[in-house]
Amino acid sequence: MQRFTAKIVEMMKQEKLYASQGGPIILSQIENEYGNIDSAYGAAAKPYIKWAAGMAISLDTGVPWVMCQQSDAPDPIINTCNGFYCDQFTPNSNKKPKMWTENWSGCCFPVSNFYQFLITSRHIPNARFLSFGGTVPYRPVEDLAFAVARFFQRGGTFQNYYMYHGGTNFDRTTGGPFIATSYDYDAPIDEYGQVRQPKWGHLRDVHKAIKLCEEALIATDPKISSLGPNLEAAVYKTGSGGCSAFLANIDTKSDATVNFNGNSYHLPAWSVSILPDCKNVVLNTAKVNSMSVIPSFMHESLNKNADSTDSIGSGWSWINEPVGISKASAFNKLGLLEQINTTADKSDYLWYSLSMNIKGDEPFLQDGSQTVLHVESLGHGLHAFINGKLAGSRTGNSDNAKVKVDIPITVVPGKNTIDLLSLTVGLQNYGAFFDLSGAGITGPVKLNGLSNGSSIDLSSQQWTYQVGLKGEDSGLRSGSSSEWVSQPALPKNQPLIWYKTNFDAPTGNDPVALDFMGMGKGEAWINGQSIGRYWPAYIASNSGCTDSCDYRGPYSANKCRKNCGKPSQQLYHVPRSWLKPSGNILVLFEEMGGDPTQLAFATRKMGSLCSHVSDSHPLPMDMWGLDSKTRRASNPTLSLSCPSPNQVISSIKFASFGTPLGTCGSFSHGRCSSAKAHSIVQKVCVGSTSCSIDVSTKTLGDPCKGVKKSLAVEVSCA
Repeated sequence: MQRFTAKIVEMMKQEKLYASQGGPIILSQIENEYGNIDSAYGAAAKPYIKWAAGMAISLDTGVPWVMCQQSDAPDPIINTCNGFYCDQFTPNSNKKPKMWTENWSGCCFPVSNFYQFLITSRHIPNARFLSFGGTVPYRPVEDLAFAVARFFQRGGTFQNYYMYHGGTNFDRTTGGPFIATSYDYDAPIDEYGQVRQPKWGHLRDVHKAIKLCEEALIATDPKISSLGPNLEAAVYKTGSGGCSAFLANIDTKSDATVNFNGNSYHLPAWSVSILPDCKNVVLNTAKVNSMSVIPSFMHESLNKNADSTDSIGSGWSWINEPVGISKASAFNKLGLLEQINTTADKSDYLWYSLSMNIKGDEPFLQDGSQTVLHVESLGHGLHAFINGKLAGSRTGNSDNAKVKVDIPITVVPGKNTIDLLSLTVGLQNYGAFFDLSGAGITGPVKLNGLSNGSSIDLSSQQWTYQVGLKGEDSGLRSGSSSEWVSQPALPKNQPLIWYKTNFDAPTGNDPVALDFMGMGKGEAWINGQSIGRYWPAYIASNSGCTDSCDYRGPYSANKCRKNCGKPSQQLYHVPRSWLKPSGNILVLFEEMGGDPTQLAFATRKMGSLCSHVSDSHPLPMDMWGLDSKTRRASNPTLSLSCPSPNQVISSIKFASFGTPLGTCGSFSHGRCSSAKAHSIVQKVCVGSTSCSIDVSTKTLGDPCKGVKKSLAVEVSCA
């Protein structure tokens, strides 16, 4: 560890990248969330942390070091907070700043439960990430904005999103086990590099509002006072009379009206209002002034000449991956080997092969009963072949990677071959003693007779091992092998097959994905580059999802879930930079069995733009710089803008001023609705790249006097 850390620091110094050298690096981190698990190491934990801190300081970077989630970080190391909320966090010294190094923007495990789980168990759940077999978590932007504002309200100095830009675990780079290929994370910028609205826009406004308070925030600590039950004010004042305030309602259900400095303010439940001048509200975290965007995916065939727009139908060739031992590098060993130490993670796969002679007088042959193959594995899955034919399969899951399976098999007198293909789905990389978790078939492996109770333990026999697949060593991923065949007929829904096809890139510049519906499990390569593991056959649970998610109240990993009863991941990102206009090569290794003719491209497009602004929303952030008289005469504004400069708003799908209901994509008219709202919006917006409309009765009429009103609009761009 010291050699590695010193090497990285030296590389930075050579390029003069530290701030102490005039470079951009202002902060360094040593260790990560060790404090969550250090109790498992007992008395050895504290000396290690002291050593790690001393080692880091000795490297003399000239910038501070931090330790995340390490409450006993030795001076001068700064201990920092990771989690959904860090407003209540306090560093272990008043000489250290209050820093939030991971604000989980899309999902994660509930903080208190997660830490307790780590303390009491060696198993690390993957609720922090999308997992194969899991539903898709998301976090409402109103809650995320509330958490950010609360942190700075209570003296926070530095906040970082985990993640701000989603991504993709290409190749075999996922941690695990069972972490999916997508690392989208419901981040403000999504896996495809597109801004996720309204999350991106609302957080932009939150930080603009906090920036307006900068002079006061850096001048002093806040003075915090109660405005009532679950109501709180924090005031920052400068020496020159400047003042900024944060007003918070942390009640999970009830809105409130508070009096502050002689003025009345409405605070929605679970929200913070930011007042850069201690008087005017520039933003409330529950009132989103940013537009929403509903993305859509347009499907098209990989093969433009296919008979159907939904399938590929032709142009495929294939190679069968041999069952069992097929490489000269195979070796024999007594007993069952742990997989990670055997493969060194060069492949997801390890073959365990055993040949055995079954005498004709064996009891389970004489009485005609079927034999049961009993296999126990540390994970993450296995396929059992008897005499070259698939007899059964089993995989673990993100909660328990271990596999224990009983597979009915038929053996014959004489020679029988048992070939067990063990597989990993990403390796565990965090948690107490994670390095000892292991994988693979460690036994016992037995043949059990059903009727007479007889049993043969095969665990200590001499097994033959093969690391990886023959196709991996043959370079099939590039598609250049001469072994590919295309006759007589394309095999479908069969295990252990390599497939190859050629295709032209989808036209345009929209982000591209491959829709793997119809396939089982495997890995895919485009022009020799792996887009990652695919597993659309792993369907998420039917329970735990909701049509909508109330942002009010503490967020947890299971609070907001979608995609129940569907593949955990169906679409797989293909970077445009990997594609040529034509002559691209797609190679698949299908492990379980699937139909490659069902594969299709999906290009990501914008479906609809929406915005919903009330007559009580703060003014747009950009109006803060106007003089107070102009601001007082201004109204809340609904703004829409097409994502591309060569697009214009082409149609108005919905427009209602009054008491509209629903969310983007499912708006409906409420009991009160202005008759002229649609025509006004159409006149102002259609044909323009962007448009803005005053949310006021003066502009839109007053369909119901004395009622709080809002304007909801959904449009299309073309």
